[in-house]
Amino acid sequence: MKSKPTLFFSSNTCIFFWMLLVLPSTITLFAQTTILPQKLGYPRICANIPNVDYPSGYNRYEVPFKISGFSASEAFIVLLSNDDFTTVIKPNIIPNSVTTPADTPTDKILTFEVPTDLIGSDTYKLRVQSASGVTSVDFKSSDLQSSFPIHFLSFSGPFYINNKSNTLSFCNGGSGILAIDNSTPSAPGSSPMQYPQLKYKWYKDGNVIANESKNTLSVNQSGDYYVEIDYGPCTDFNTHSQIIKVYGASGSGTVITSSSGNPFCSSLGNTTLTATGGNSYVWRKDNVVIDGAISQTYQTNLSGVYTCDVDFGGCKATGTIDLKALKTNSTISGVDVGKVNNINEGETLNAIITSDASAPSYQWFLDDVAIPGADVNFIDITAQGKYKGIVTQNTGCIIADEFPFEVSFKVNLNVPKIPNIVTPNGDGTNDTWIIPDKYIAGTNTHIVILSSLGEIVYQTDNYDNYNGWPQTAIEFNNFNPVYYYIITPTGESAKKGSITLLK
Repeated sequence: MKSKPTLFFSSNTCIFFWMLLVLPSTITLFAQTTILPQKLGYPRICANIPNVDYPSGYNRYEVPFKISGFSASEAFIVLLSNDDFTTVIKPNIIPNSVTTPADTPTDKILTFEVPTDLIGSDTYKLRVQSASGVTSVDFKSSDLQSSFPIHFLSFSGPFYINNKSNTLSFCNGGSGILAIDNSTPSAPGSSPMQYPQLKYKWYKDGNVIANESKNTLSVNQSGDYYVEIDYGPCTDFNTHSQIIKVYGASGSGTVITSSSGNPFCSSLGNTTLTATGGNSYVWRKDNVVIDGAISQTYQTNLSGVYTCDVDFGGCKATGTIDLKALKTNSTISGVDVGKVNNINEGETLNAIITSDASAPSYQWFLDDVAIPGADVNFIDITAQGKYKGIVTQNTGCIIADEFPFEVSFKVNLNVPKIPNIVTPNGDGTNDTWIIPDKYIAGTNTHIVILSSLGEIVYQTDNYDNYNGWPQTAIEFNNFNPVYYYIITPTGESAKKGSITLLK
C-alpha cells in the first residue's frame, strides 16, 4: 500500500517562512530616516533691514520641516549655497522665539541668522542636515522657487565717489577713474568700502553698465555716472552715490568753485575751493605753491588769487579763482589811503568814513593804539603819526574795513634846480624826485617822465613833491636805469633832462 505524500510545509509553516523573508525589509522601510522640507515663509531674504515679507526680525529666519526615523535627541543645521552645494555655508542657529510653534517628534523649526559677511546672490539654495549626515532636498520659498535671493544689507543710505565731486574730466583719447570714497576709515559704517563682500551696479545716463561690479570704474565716455550697492531685489534705491558729470578735456577745462560763494564771508570760517576732478593737483595762492595742497579741494579764509594745476593723465589744465572777502561799501574822505598826508604844523586834517554797513561801529587808531573816545565816523587830526580808521559791520556777516594812512608835517622841500639823480632805496632821503616849487601843484605845469625806450611812465599837471615819482618800487640790479623828463610851465618853453636812478 502506497503511503500518502507529505507536504514539505504546513500552512502555518508557510506563513512563518514568509514573515522571516518580508518582515526585516518592512521593519527597515518603516525605520528609514527622512527630512521632508516644508514651504518657507518668505520669497527672499533681505537681512539687516525691516523685512515686510517676513517681519519676525532684522536677521531671524525660520525653516520648517518634518522628520521621521530619527531619535528624539537628533540635532539639525541649515545649509546655504549658491553653487549647488559645491561650497556650503552653515549659518548660526539661534533659539526659536516664544511665538514660534513648539517642536513635535515629527515637526521641527530651525531659526538661523544670515552671516554678516555673506556675499549676496540671487541664486541661494537652502537645505537641512542632521547630525548623523542625512540631508534634505532643496527647500522652496513662499513662491515655490528652489533658489532665491539672500543678501545681508551691510550698508544703507547715501555715499559718495571721487571726494564728493560733481565733475570728472579725462583727456580726450584717455580715461578717468571713478572710485567710492572711504574718507573716514576709522568711523565704523561710514562707507560701503568697509564691507569688502559688497558688489555694485554702475550707471551711465540712467542705464546699468554691464559687467561692472567693483568699487571703481574706468570711464572714457562723457555722461552722468553714479553707483549703487547691488543687493539684487533687496536693493534700497536710496543707497547710491551722487551723480558725477564726466567729460573729455583738452587741457582747458579746469574750473574752481567756492563752497561759500565769491565773495565769501570770512568771519564765518573757511570756504572750500574745489577744482575739476583729475588725477593730481597743485594749488597756488598769488602764484606761490601752497605746501601740502595736493587734493581736489582746498580750504581757506583768506582772499587772493588761487590757481590749481590739474593733471588729467595725458593733458593738464589750470583753473583760477580770484577769491574775495565780502566788504561793505565804505569809503574815506579827507585823506589819501596808504600815503603820507602832509599838513602844516598847527593845521587840522579832517577824515570821514562813509559806510553802508549794518549796525556799524567805528574806531580810530594812532600808531596801532586805539584813540580814546575816537569811536565815531570822523576824526580831526593835528598830530603826526600812522593812523587807521576801522568800520565794522556787526550784523549778518561780520566785516571790518580798514583805511590806513600817515600824517606828517610839511617841511621846506624847495630846491633851487631840477635834480637828475634819485636814490629810491627807502632810507627817507632823496627817495623821490623833488623839483622846485614853481613847477609843483597849483602852478599848472605839465610834467612827463619817459623811459629810455621813449615810453611814458608818468605824467601830471599837479606834481606833488611829498608823494612824488617814482610812486612804486622800481627793481634794478646790474645797471642804473635812466629816465627823461619834460617840464612844460604855462607860457614858458619846456625844460628837458635826464634822471638816473641809483641805489
